Amino acid sequence: MAEKDVLGRAGEDRAARHFESLGFTILDRNWRTAGGELDLVVASATELVVVEVKTRRSEAFGHPLEAVGDVKKSRLWRLSMAWIAAHPAAAQGRRLRIDAVGLIGPDPATATLEHLAGVV
Repeated sequence: MAEKDVLGRAGEDRAARHFESLGFTILDRNWRTAGGELDLVVASATELVVVEVKTRRSEAFGHPLEAVGDVKKSRLWRLSMAWIAAHPAAAQGRRLRIDAVGLIGPDPATATLEHLAGVV
């Protein structure tokens, strides 16, 4: 696995732990379709949250959340609808929200974590 993929996976692990600490249950990780991939899908009793995770060692190439632009947001919305269509029971009675998590630091386990709720 490439170093960037190892970093990304570690960032997703940290984001998953963050959501678990907030009381969410992890429903899916790295869910793929021909149209793309969802990093995390988590749920509480009332919310279904699709999470885009961006991990960077530094801000040398910009803040990680800057990578969640309009094109990415549109893709996340389409992929969220596809996930719901594939898992209707899991979405039943829950409000959809799309969040972004940015991690900055050489080690994702200790990196600064920023969580933006409702980016779409």
